[in-house]
Amino acid sequence: MDRDTSQSGRRCERAVVAAYRDLRALGNHDLDAFSACTTLYRIHHPEASLNEARRLVAEWIDHYVVGDESGSAPDCDCP
Repeated sequence: MDRDTSQSGRRCERAVVAAYRDLRALGNHDLDAFSACTTLYRIHHPEASLNEARRLVAEWIDHYVVGDESGSAPDCDCP
């Protein structure tokens, strides 16, 4: 993956995780926040299937929020 693609992927990843955290902090239920983040991902990646978007968003949330990890999670294929 080249540097531009990697940076774009990180922006997408950070946006989804930040949106999830913000929605939860504002009192939204887990499933509602997850659904909103899946929609956010698909707006920027309409080529992704719903199942693919759900899997990726779940991995990011699990990695960064549930696992409270700071290392890299699986990237999206952002252009």
